[in-house]
Amino acid sequence: MSPQEIEEAAARFARDDAQFIRRTPLWKLPGAALGVVCDEVWLKLEHLQTGGSFKARGMFNRLLSNEIPPAGVIVASGGNAGIATAAAARALGVKCEVFVPTVSSPAKQAKLRELGAQVVVTGSVYAEALQACLARQAESGALLTHAYDQPEVVTGAGTLAREIEAQGGGAPDAVLVSVGGGGLIAGVASWFEDRTRTIALEPELAPTLYRAREAGTPVDVEVGGIAADALGARRVGALAWDVAQRHVHDAVLLNDGAIREAQLWLWKEMKLAVEPAAALGLAALRSGAAPKGRVALILCGANLDPASLA
Repeated sequence: MSPQEIEEAAARFARDDAQFIRRTPLWKLPGAALGVVCDEVWLKLEHLQTGGSFKARGMFNRLLSNEIPPAGVIVASGGNAGIATAAAARALGVKCEVFVPTVSSPAKQAKLRELGAQVVVTGSVYAEALQACLARQAESGALLTHAYDQPEVVTGAGTLAREIEAQGGGAPDAVLVSVGGGGLIAGVASWFEDRTRTIALEPELAPTLYRAREAGTPVDVEVGGIAADALGARRVGALAWDVAQRHVHDAVLLNDGAIREAQLWLWKEMKLAVEPAAALGLAALRSGAAPKGRVALILCGANLDPASLA
């Protein structure tokens, strides 16, 4: 993945008459407004993206880059990639089948059905849903959209970083990125390369990249906790691992209590309703796990039950 390929993905989005991909807002706030010590915080409100998460960028780029067979498209997902694929499929008028694990939230499953996807709930974690999805894809011949480990998915996600830089008037000093399978951080780091400090954030109960860095290679981990429906990959993707070795500077683990506290603060103080995976950036800033200067946080998703913010 290269900045040039990310530019090409952005050009595909610009040519789309339906304007499926939104240019989401970037808020610039003094660190004190969020109770943190960095000079300036850039909040990228990507939870306002089509389908409620950054995943729309990668899924739509995958569909636009390939011929879609009569069987349509198929994906395994904790929820957000499935929602993005279903929304993109509906916009293009093609069929969509989504495999989700039982850990996927009822709110995300309901949204999938609302978008017209055929939903199959199977397996206790994402990896098990993926195996069932792959078996079904071999039978149907549908176009497989991977939640995070395909070049088109990564380069599509990279358009988010390109947009941050354009809206910010330059690259931030650091960007904090939530990691599950790693598609988002692979795209972000592929765009910024070494022009900014890219920091990976993971829950303590789903540490795929952190454990890979310890082991020197991707390894399977047990996954669970408050953000498992979005950051529930058992192993970091091969593409993300390749990019991370060159362009990701740090990996930070955060506990569920800090993530939940940050999520509730964003809602109560700023009226930003985001899912736990989107709150890792603020949780990291509050723990002191980021440099000073201009720090970008990506509020990556908002597919949650509003009652959970009460």
